Amino acid sequence: MLKIADSEYKTRMKQFQKNIKAAGLDAALVHASEGEFANVRYLSEYWPTFESAGVFVPAEGKPVLIIGPESEAYAKTRSKIRPIAMMVEYRESAEPEYPGIPVAHFKDVVAKAMPGKKLKRLGLVGYSVLPLPVYDSLCRELPGVKLVKADATLLSLRMKKSPTEIKLMKKAYEISELAIGAILNEMRPGMTELQVIGIAQREIYKHGGEYEGHALYCFCGPATKHAISRATHNTIKRSEIIQLNIGARVGGYSSSVGLPCSIGKLPARKQRLVEFGLEAHLKTMELMRGGKPAADVVREYEDFVQKRGFKKYMLYGPCHGIGMMEVERPWMESTSTYTLEENMMFQVDTFFYDRDFGLRWENGVRVTKMGVERLSQKFMHLVEL
Repeated sequence: MLKIADSEYKTRMKQFQKNIKAAGLDAALVHASEGEFANVRYLSEYWPTFESAGVFVPAEGKPVLIIGPESEAYAKTRSKIRPIAMMVEYRESAEPEYPGIPVAHFKDVVAKAMPGKKLKRLGLVGYSVLPLPVYDSLCRELPGVKLVKADATLLSLRMKKSPTEIKLMKKAYEISELAIGAILNEMRPGMTELQVIGIAQREIYKHGGEYEGHALYCFCGPATKHAISRATHNTIKRSEIIQLNIGARVGGYSSSVGLPCSIGKLPARKQRLVEFGLEAHLKTMELMRGGKPAADVVREYEDFVQKRGFKKYMLYGPCHGIGMMEVERPWMESTSTYTLEENMMFQVDTFFYDRDFGLRWENGVRVTKMGVERLSQKFMHLVEL
């Protein structure tokens, strides 16, 4: 079974500690939850369920995995990090009190990770998802310690993918395409959007996925103009756009393949926007290559859409990072200040919408020196069943 090797976890930790030290920090506290698991899993392979989790990483010394009071046995079988500390701040949201279960406090974690050393500056990684109980406890238990937003110390490592990470993502995209193939074979008018999603879920687990890569999309008709939404009991209809976005997760790494399709012929107005959307989608891939400023890709893409007369249908675009999360940094925007580098992974995400419908083309790519390698391309064409 393909997975991240123990040696790669050790390398990640060494690089992270080097970044912590370079940032002038004494340590970093990395946060994750069941849904936003990536930072902790990247360092430890531990994926919390119900509860949240953290990793306290000193600039020098051994890290400590922090979990809720129910997860000790599970964490011991999964985590690459020892020791493990249980804290009530990481319990599930129902806030049980756990009388009789011995728990640790942040001062205990610091003493274990940094024996004999003074903690003055603590970086917070996963800042946007750090819960208030954890933050309050840090302020209360570590008075005088300066808390610093420090996501870049870890995210800079996650932006470029290793050979094993690339293989896991390719497998995830392969499974997504298998799931879409099954949907196109089985989908019929009158089925609900949720029933279509059930086909995808069956195929994801059948072919080796550990979970869905994101909330799976199947929308029909006016619901397709939603940039972010969920499948419902809405039924599939003929000659309407049916939007599919199907992603699998393999070994912690996510994918998503998105395409508009239909059962029967689409009206000309809708077909025209679908076909231009695909043209713009392919244009983004044509514009990307290692060494090119990300902002230049966006500006050239937007100029292309503007010149073709479709700017009024565009919400955003054209890319965001993908890896452990289906949407992760870096975003590719006109304000971006970074340069594309080989083995960065992006989800080319092309969304256009009109008053009563929308469409999204999505495919993953790996940046190369000369362009991009497509991670999925089987359904990169207009599908009319």
